[in-house]
Amino acid sequence: MTDAGPMGDGAARIGDGTRAVRVGLPEPVKHEPTLPGPVFAAHFHLPGDPTGGYAYGRDDNPTWTHLERAIGELEAPDGGPDAASDVETLVFASGMAAISAVLFSQLRAGDAVVLPDDGYQVLPLVREQLTAYGIEVRTAPTGGDAQLDVLDGAKLLWIETPSNPGLDVCDVRRLADAAHARGALVAVDNTLATPLGQRPLELGADFAVASGTKMLTGHGDILLGYVACRDAELTSSVRHWRKIVGAIPGPMEAWLAHRSLATLQLRADRQNANALAVAEALRDRPEVSGLRYPGLPDDPSHKIAAQQMRRFGCVLSFTLPSRARAERFLAALRLVDDATSFGSVRSTAERRRRWGGDAVSEGFIRFSAGAEDPADLVADVLRALDESAGTAV
Repeated sequence: MTDAGPMGDGAARIGDGTRAVRVGLPEPVKHEPTLPGPVFAAHFHLPGDPTGGYAYGRDDNPTWTHLERAIGELEAPDGGPDAASDVETLVFASGMAAISAVLFSQLRAGDAVVLPDDGYQVLPLVREQLTAYGIEVRTAPTGGDAQLDVLDGAKLLWIETPSNPGLDVCDVRRLADAAHARGALVAVDNTLATPLGQRPLELGADFAVASGTKMLTGHGDILLGYVACRDAELTSSVRHWRKIVGAIPGPMEAWLAHRSLATLQLRADRQNANALAVAEALRDRPEVSGLRYPGLPDDPSHKIAAQQMRRFGCVLSFTLPSRARAERFLAALRLVDDATSFGSVRSTAERRRRWGGDAVSEGFIRFSAGAEDPADLVADVLRALDESAGTAV
């Protein structure tokens, strides 16, 4: 990042709401918009030697620049006026494009990588591709910092915390310190938490990676991913990978994402509160088992989550007795869409086993709390549970 933006040197110390509405904006210019519109150019005027500035749309774009600066300011550790300027962010066409960029830019044949065995359901497909390239893939659960047990000799440790969909949490700082002591890099998938929930770079990670499709943008209408990093050489290698594969976002998506950041703190606070309210309402339901939400004081992950997270996210999970009961429950919901993905202002839920990639039971529900009125959302969930019990399971 080369421009501190209109927040100036106090950017690292202001509140989350103020930061969210101001991040990445250019210095004010009379008669110019506060957030410039998307730049759709495939190429730019380029007389003479191609040094500096914008040249070709696959390499860089002014609309990306504003968004990348914005996300970098959100992911930056708290640590004085220069913290945000130390972080460089690269945006991608999707979360998986960002994940792939880190993995395939850093790993070579003969290297070893440690992945969670309870992470995002596409990771097994990534594992197959890594193995085909001659990379050793080791896996371990997120909970209990179990990845420490398979870390020796690895080139890269990939952490997903909270894990998706099981919502286990690991100690990022402990794992990062252990990985660095063994010469390994550390990447943290920060999708569920968002930078307002936790800052992996502050906890010692080399890369903060996320799908901006989810809560970061929050409206279910953008596919986006990003990688944030404080090391110029590592960032350069990821940028080179992006150039090679062309996994770039469209300027309209980038502009919409930046626009959406202004409400991130408002959305996060409401959706986190709603997730906690739904989780609390489900605790005493006899048909509900395996309830997980890191914000519940008695959740197995709460202690470590409370140490490293400032918000616990909008996603909770639980299990109903059978596939049929889960499907009746989803069909009975009126304020909650039966849809995949999460983080939208509109609540969503789904039976995750239908995809076949998660090691969960047939009745397992991943629930993403939206921004509806809490009482309405809780009432809808409880009513749907009651109605779904009307037929034999």
